[in-house]
Amino acid sequence: MLNNIASEKIMYIDIETVPEHPAFDNLDDTMKALWEKKSSKISGEDVTAEEAYVKAGIYAEFGKIVCISAGIIKPENGERTLRVKSFFGHDEKKLLQDFSAALTNFTSHPGTNICGHNVREFDFPYIARRMLINGLQLPDILDVAGKKPWEVKFIDTMDLWKFGDFKHYTSLNLLTHIMGIPSPKDDIDGSQVASVYYEEDDVERIARYCEKDVLATAQLFLRLKGEPLLKPENVVSV
Repeated sequence: MLNNIASEKIMYIDIETVPEHPAFDNLDDTMKALWEKKSSKISGEDVTAEEAYVKAGIYAEFGKIVCISAGIIKPENGERTLRVKSFFGHDEKKLLQDFSAALTNFTSHPGTNICGHNVREFDFPYIARRMLINGLQLPDILDVAGKKPWEVKFIDTMDLWKFGDFKHYTSLNLLTHIMGIPSPKDDIDGSQVASVYYEEDDVERIARYCEKDVLATAQLFLRLKGEPLLKPENVVSV
């Protein structure tokens, strides 16, 4: 199947999320009660709602997106170049609108797909939910309601690695390591994003980290297709 999908017809995507507010105490009373109910199911009785709030960023109802990075492989001067653009900042609605415009423009061309690691269960549903929460219309490629499986243009590198073993989870970091791809985790990791955002106020650092995950995903897809990896000098942030 992969032989029928051109690497240049794919937008490689990764997102970074944080809790919607800096701390549990910043929630209104209704959201506090709702988070207490949610957190009791995911963390157990030994962990308070306040302590569990550090995990709120992984739930679209309690978190927000602070960065979406997207990369496209293009032939340039006889070689392939990955051009990566990040949509980031404190205004989630604005970054979602800008990303949506870029996504809609790219996927308006026939034969295009979107790709990421564990995106079926996390990134793409999260983006769609936050768009609706912000009152935005979904791009057609994310509006999967009523679509048949073959009409959903999602490529998930984690699914590709499963080979039908649906109980199997493998992190992007592990896969890049065993595949000989430089690790994207050379600065921060996902567990540090919220502190970098709220304590250091350094969303640009988060964007750089997110772009490295996009590169790692693109490289992994190329390896799974048996194609040469991108050269470091052929990766451009725009």
